[in-house]
Amino acid sequence: MIREHGSIHGRVEPALVTIPAATVPAALVRLGAAFSGLLLVLFVLVHLIGLLPAVLAPEQFEAYATALHSSPWLPVVESGLLLMAVVHISLTLVKAMANRRAGNTATLRSRRQSPLAALASRSTVVAGLVTLGFLVMHLRQLRWPRPAAGDEAATLIQVLQQPWNAVLYAAAAVALALHLLHGAEAAHRSLGWLTPANSSALRAGAGVLAALIGGGFLMISVLLALRGVA
Repeated sequence: MIREHGSIHGRVEPALVTIPAATVPAALVRLGAAFSGLLLVLFVLVHLIGLLPAVLAPEQFEAYATALHSSPWLPVVESGLLLMAVVHISLTLVKAMANRRAGNTATLRSRRQSPLAALASRSTVVAGLVTLGFLVMHLRQLRWPRPAAGDEAATLIQVLQQPWNAVLYAAAAVALALHLLHGAEAAHRSLGWLTPANSSALRAGAGVLAALIGGGFLMISVLLALRGVA
Protein backbone atom coordinates (compact mmCIF):
# COMPACT_ATOMS: atom_id res chain seq x y z
CA MET A 1 0.00 0.00 0.00
CA ILE A 2 1.39 3.37 -1.01
CA ARG A 3 0.08 6.52 0.65
CA GLU A 4 0.99 10.10 1.58
CA HIS A 5 3.10 12.56 -0.21
CA GLY A 6 6.21 11.26 1.31
CA SER A 7 5.02 7.89 0.12
CA ILE A 8 5.56 4.86 2.30
CA HIS A 9 5.78 1.38 0.88
CA GLY A 10 4.32 -1.36 3.04
CA ARG A 11 2.70 1.06 5.49
CA VAL A 12 -0.52 -0.07 7.17
CA GLU A 13 -2.74 2.39 9.03
CA PRO A 14 -4.27 1.06 12.24
CA ALA A 15 -8.07 1.03 12.24
CA LEU A 16 -8.20 2.12 15.89
CA VAL A 17 -5.96 4.41 17.90
CA THR A 18 -5.68 3.83 21.62
CA ILE A 19 -5.30 6.85 23.86
CA PRO A 20 -5.72 7.03 27.64
CA ALA A 21 -9.27 5.99 28.63
CA ALA A 22 -10.46 5.69 25.03
CA THR A 23 -10.10 3.88 21.73
CA VAL A 24 -10.66 6.27 18.87
CA PRO A 25 -11.13 5.32 15.20
CA ALA A 26 -8.01 6.28 13.29
CA ALA A 27 -10.16 8.08 10.73
CA LEU A 28 -11.36 10.51 13.39
CA VAL A 29 -7.78 11.17 14.49
CA ARG A 30 -6.75 11.91 10.90
CA LEU A 31 -9.77 14.15 10.30
CA GLY A 32 -9.20 16.06 13.52
CA ALA A 33 -5.52 16.60 12.78
CA ALA A 34 -6.33 17.70 9.21
CA PHE A 35 -9.12 20.14 10.10
CA SER A 36 -7.20 21.70 12.98
CA GLY A 37 -4.13 22.03 10.75
CA LEU A 38 -6.06 23.79 8.00
CA LEU A 39 -7.61 26.21 10.49
CA LEU A 40 -4.15 27.00 11.84
CA VAL A 41 -2.95 27.64 8.29
CA LEU A 42 -5.78 30.16 7.91
CA PHE A 43 -4.65 31.92 11.09
CA VAL A 44 -1.01 31.98 9.96
CA LEU A 45 -2.04 33.53 6.63
CA VAL A 46 -4.13 36.21 8.37
CA HIS A 47 -1.25 36.87 10.77
CA LEU A 48 1.17 37.32 7.88
CA ILE A 49 -1.16 39.79 6.17
CA GLY A 50 -1.46 41.71 9.42
CA LEU A 51 2.34 41.95 9.70
CA LEU A 52 2.92 43.36 6.22
CA PRO A 53 2.17 46.96 7.29
CA ALA A 54 5.02 46.72 9.80
CA VAL A 55 7.31 46.91 6.77
CA LEU A 56 5.19 48.91 4.33
CA ALA A 57 3.33 51.33 6.61
CA PRO A 58 4.66 51.38 10.22
CA GLU A 59 2.20 53.98 11.52
CA GLN A 60 -0.79 52.08 10.19
CA PHE A 61 0.64 48.88 11.65
CA GLU A 62 0.86 50.40 15.12
CA ALA A 63 -2.72 51.67 14.86
CA TYR A 64 -3.86 48.21 13.74
CA ALA A 65 -1.93 46.47 16.53
CA THR A 66 -3.29 48.82 19.19
CA ALA A 67 -6.87 48.33 17.99
CA LEU A 68 -6.43 44.57 17.81
CA HIS A 69 -4.92 44.22 21.27
CA SER A 70 -7.65 46.34 22.86
CA SER A 71 -10.46 44.33 21.25
CA PRO A 72 -12.69 42.56 23.81
CA TRP A 73 -12.94 39.47 21.62
CA LEU A 74 -9.16 38.94 21.36
CA PRO A 75 -8.87 36.70 24.48
CA VAL A 76 -11.61 34.46 23.06
CA VAL A 77 -9.78 34.15 19.74
CA GLU A 78 -6.45 33.50 21.49
CA SER A 79 -8.04 30.79 23.63
CA GLY A 80 -9.52 29.19 20.53
CA LEU A 81 -6.18 29.26 18.75
CA LEU A 82 -4.46 27.71 21.76
CA LEU A 83 -7.08 24.95 21.87
CA MET A 84 -6.70 24.37 18.14
CA ALA A 85 -2.91 24.12 18.44
CA VAL A 86 -3.16 21.66 21.34
CA VAL A 87 -5.65 19.53 19.40
CA HIS A 88 -3.48 19.53 16.27
CA ILE A 89 -0.27 18.67 18.12
CA SER A 90 -1.95 16.01 20.28
CA LEU A 91 -3.71 14.24 17.40
CA THR A 92 -0.60 14.39 15.22
CA LEU A 93 1.45 12.77 18.00
CA VAL A 94 -1.26 10.16 18.62
CA LYS A 95 -1.30 9.30 14.91
CA ALA A 96 2.50 9.07 14.75
CA MET A 97 2.68 6.82 17.83
CA ALA A 98 -0.10 4.59 16.50
CA ASN A 99 1.70 4.24 13.18
CA ARG A 100 4.91 3.30 14.99
CA ARG A 101 3.13 0.71 17.15
CA ALA A 102 1.60 -0.73 13.97
CA GLY A 103 5.10 -1.27 12.61
CA ASN A 104 5.15 1.58 10.10
CA THR A 105 8.92 2.03 10.06
CA ALA A 106 9.43 2.08 6.29
CA THR A 107 11.53 4.84 4.79
CA LEU A 108 9.68 7.78 3.27
CA ARG A 109 10.02 8.19 -0.46
CA SER A 110 8.34 10.73 -2.68
CA ARG A 111 6.20 9.33 -5.50
CA ARG A 112 7.01 12.44 -7.51
CA GLN A 113 10.76 11.93 -7.11
CA SER A 114 10.92 15.48 -5.73
CA PRO A 115 13.79 16.02 -3.27
CA LEU A 116 11.97 18.95 -1.70
CA ALA A 117 8.77 16.93 -1.23
CA ALA A 118 10.75 14.08 0.30
CA LEU A 119 12.56 16.49 2.62
CA ALA A 120 9.24 18.01 3.69
CA SER A 121 7.89 14.53 4.45
CA ARG A 122 10.93 13.38 6.40
CA SER A 123 11.24 16.62 8.36
CA THR A 124 7.61 16.86 9.47
CA VAL A 125 8.35 16.18 13.14
CA VAL A 126 11.48 18.35 13.22
CA ALA A 127 9.74 21.20 11.39
CA GLY A 128 6.82 20.98 13.78
CA LEU A 129 9.08 21.07 16.83
CA VAL A 130 11.05 24.04 15.47
CA THR A 131 7.79 25.88 14.79
CA LEU A 132 6.49 25.06 18.26
CA GLY A 133 9.73 26.19 19.92
CA PHE A 134 9.63 29.43 17.96
CA LEU A 135 6.00 30.01 18.93
CA VAL A 136 6.78 29.66 22.64
CA MET A 137 9.71 32.10 22.40
CA HIS A 138 7.75 34.50 20.18
CA LEU A 139 4.90 34.66 22.70
CA ARG A 140 7.33 35.26 25.56
CA GLN A 141 8.91 38.11 23.63
CA LEU A 142 5.80 39.83 22.29
CA ARG A 143 2.83 38.58 24.30
CA TRP A 144 4.00 38.06 27.90
CA PRO A 145 4.27 40.97 28.48
CA ARG A 146 2.65 42.69 25.53
CA PRO A 147 4.51 45.79 24.25
CA ALA A 148 3.02 49.16 25.09
CA ALA A 149 0.71 50.76 22.54
CA GLY A 150 2.77 52.14 19.68
CA ASP A 151 5.86 50.05 20.48
CA GLU A 152 4.95 46.78 18.73
CA ALA A 153 7.22 47.18 15.70
CA ALA A 154 10.03 48.74 17.76
CA THR A 155 9.95 45.79 20.16
CA LEU A 156 10.03 43.28 17.30
CA ILE A 157 12.95 45.11 15.69
CA GLN A 158 14.79 45.06 18.99
CA VAL A 159 14.21 41.32 19.29
CA LEU A 160 15.57 40.75 15.78
CA GLN A 161 18.75 42.68 16.60
CA GLN A 162 19.85 39.72 18.70
CA PRO A 163 21.61 37.22 16.39
CA TRP A 164 20.16 34.08 17.95
CA ASN A 165 16.65 35.48 17.65
CA ALA A 166 17.25 36.38 14.01
CA VAL A 167 18.47 32.83 13.31
CA LEU A 168 15.49 31.32 15.12
CA TYR A 169 12.99 33.49 13.23
CA ALA A 170 14.61 32.54 9.91
CA ALA A 171 14.70 28.83 10.82
CA ALA A 172 11.07 28.97 11.90
CA ALA A 173 10.07 30.49 8.55
CA VAL A 174 11.83 27.69 6.65
CA ALA A 175 10.41 25.03 8.99
CA LEU A 176 6.92 26.43 8.57
CA ALA A 177 7.26 26.36 4.79
CA LEU A 178 8.33 22.69 4.86
CA HIS A 179 5.56 21.82 7.30
CA LEU A 180 2.98 23.48 5.04
CA LEU A 181 4.36 21.83 1.91
CA HIS A 182 3.80 18.40 3.42
CA GLY A 183 0.77 19.18 5.58
CA ALA A 184 -1.41 20.82 2.93
CA GLU A 185 -1.41 17.71 0.75
CA ALA A 186 -1.56 15.30 3.69
CA ALA A 187 -4.58 17.14 5.14
CA HIS A 188 -6.47 17.04 1.85
CA ARG A 189 -5.69 13.34 1.52
CA SER A 190 -6.93 12.65 5.06
CA LEU A 191 -10.15 14.56 4.32
CA GLY A 192 -10.67 12.64 1.09
CA TRP A 193 -10.33 15.76 -1.05
CA LEU A 194 -7.23 14.63 -2.98
CA THR A 195 -8.06 12.91 -6.27
CA PRO A 196 -6.08 12.06 -9.41
CA ALA A 197 -7.93 14.89 -11.15
CA ASN A 198 -6.90 17.62 -8.73
CA SER A 199 -3.65 16.25 -7.32
CA SER A 200 -1.35 18.27 -9.60
CA ALA A 201 -3.16 21.52 -8.95
CA LEU A 202 -3.33 20.87 -5.21
CA ARG A 203 0.37 20.06 -4.99
CA ALA A 204 1.23 23.17 -6.97
CA GLY A 205 -1.04 25.21 -4.72
CA ALA A 206 0.58 23.74 -1.62
CA GLY A 207 3.99 24.74 -2.96
CA VAL A 208 2.85 28.28 -3.69
CA LEU A 209 1.20 28.58 -0.26
CA ALA A 210 4.31 27.28 1.51
CA ALA A 211 6.57 29.65 -0.44
CA LEU A 212 4.33 32.67 0.16
CA ILE A 213 3.86 32.11 3.88
CA GLY A 214 7.37 30.90 4.72
CA GLY A 215 8.98 33.42 2.39
CA GLY A 216 6.72 36.18 3.65
CA PHE A 217 7.68 35.68 7.28
CA LEU A 218 11.35 35.38 6.33
CA MET A 219 11.23 38.58 4.27
CA ILE A 220 9.51 40.54 7.05
CA SER A 221 12.05 39.33 9.62
CA VAL A 222 15.00 40.26 7.40
CA LEU A 223 13.62 43.67 6.47
CA LEU A 224 12.79 44.58 10.07
CA ALA A 225 16.22 43.43 11.24
CA LEU A 226 17.88 45.55 8.55
CA ARG A 227 15.74 48.54 9.53
CA GLY A 228 17.07 48.22 13.06
CA VAL A 229 20.65 48.19 11.77
CA ALA A 230 20.00 51.25 9.61
